Amino acid sequence: MTFFRESDAVSGKYAKAFAIINGRKEELFYAKSLESTIEKNKVDVPVLGKVNTPKRSTGWSGTGSMTVYYVTSAFRLLMHRYIKTGQDFWFDLQVTNEDPSSSTGKQTVVLINCNIDSITAAQFDTSSDDMLEEEIPFTFSDYDLLDKFNTITGV
Repeated sequence: MTFFRESDAVSGKYAKAFAIINGRKEELFYAKSLESTIEKNKVDVPVLGKVNTPKRSTGWSGTGSMTVYYVTSAFRLLMHRYIKTGQDFWFDLQVTNEDPSSSTGKQTVVLINCNIDSITAAQFDTSSDDMLEEEIPFTFSDYDLLDKFNTITGV
């Protein structure tokens, strides 16, 4: 029987993330977390003689969310431009996971044509000792896998 090596689990603390905005690469060192999901769109395909309802894929949609410390105006500036001019904005997000103690190696994903759903305009909280942070939900329309994890063998 083969077992998973606990040393191959990947710590998210070693991740690196960048936003590519108007050709400029901004390191997201102030990010706390990011998660993106690709969901397939499916339709029912009723088939004569079957009591179940099979499904067929018809496309996909990409959504995500990142939590960042409230220390940058970069995304507020993009939203401000949209509000004032009606000119929407898109950017790419590049995320690399590479834990030096894991034999999984490195995975780099690029989320292409990200578009922010909402942004915090202003905030404060005098009753909390926690640092200010904001959640930024977004969608994306394409996806690339630049580096993939190594195949692990276990023990």
